[in-house]
Amino acid sequence: MKILIAAAGTGGHINPGIAIANKIKQERNNANIVFVGTKHGLENDLVPRAGYELKTIEAYGISRRINMQNIKKIIKTMKGYGEAKKLIKQEKPDLVIGTGGYVCGPIFLAAIKRKIPTILHESNAFPGMTVKLLSKKVNTILIGFEEARARLPKAKHVVLTGTPTKFKGKRISETERKKEKASFGFSGNEPILLVFGGSQGAKSINDTMLEIIKKKSNTNYQIMWAAGQKQYDIIAKELEKEKIKIDEIEKVKIFPYIYDMEQAMQISDLVLCRSGAMTITEISIAGKPAIFIPLPTAAENHQEYNAKVLEKQGAAKIVKDQELSEKTLNELIKSMMSDSQKLKQMGENAKKISIPNVEDRIYAEIKKYI
Repeated sequence: MKILIAAAGTGGHINPGIAIANKIKQERNNANIVFVGTKHGLENDLVPRAGYELKTIEAYGISRRINMQNIKKIIKTMKGYGEAKKLIKQEKPDLVIGTGGYVCGPIFLAAIKRKIPTILHESNAFPGMTVKLLSKKVNTILIGFEEARARLPKAKHVVLTGTPTKFKGKRISETERKKEKASFGFSGNEPILLVFGGSQGAKSINDTMLEIIKKKSNTNYQIMWAAGQKQYDIIAKELEKEKIKIDEIEKVKIFPYIYDMEQAMQISDLVLCRSGAMTITEISIAGKPAIFIPLPTAAENHQEYNAKVLEKQGAAKIVKDQELSEKTLNELIKSMMSDSQKLKQMGENAKKISIPNVEDRIYAEIKKYI
């Protein structure tokens, strides 16, 4: 049995693809799984690292603007469709699975033409352009949030499964929490704000946090901040100008990257971050209140739609990127941190959208075609 998984671009597309592949291998050890991506995405690192073969085709995200760069992308993606047809013919898959993104377009069109069963997974509350265009052609669409269903009116078959993640939803005792806080370098009883903006950081969030730290505005809370690998050194230099050493700031711990994000969430009281689908899923599993600053350049403004899923549940606040300022953000953080009971209730509300046994639900749909 051979399965192709189309996943490219960002971790938000690739990691769910890897989780699905791992579940299939767990259930059917003899399954032959091959990933399809591009030569210029994160899949070139993540897929081989996970132990899977990666084949590549030409595919690019295309905007609605008419300009020379976009025309070149269209021409290259058309070439990618020819490569996809050739790949489908060579590999002869029994099933093609996609986790969204532009690489799904050519691969799915080639698979559908040869009448090969297809399953698409959409992790966002607002489906991407590729998923919407393919929705009436694929056999099944799996969605991460119920809100996506109404936005796929032409789909043949839509199933709410949730989005697979590494988070296990484990709960820790207060003693364990104190021990883990110490492992990050925190002491005292003041609540902790966890800040991150994805693996590369988020400049607008980082700039605002930098101002909060320079002004020592965090009077009633501590900060655990994953600034991003590329931006960490820039932040260190900015702080040096104020004669502040990045690793010696009172009540503040700054890291280039936090590898165990579930552990970091377990010891935090409030999360400040972007609102990618994976982040929303992980926050709901961890049961944490959040302040979301949606990425303003995200396709179809999908991050704001994701954030609204938890806002509607009474589990989050949304601050638009263009409205970010040290004063506005710090006042909101301090206000939320001052009411521990309200934070606890928001965390409980977040848990309500968490979907259990996600991989089992996804595999149950896959099994129908294999």
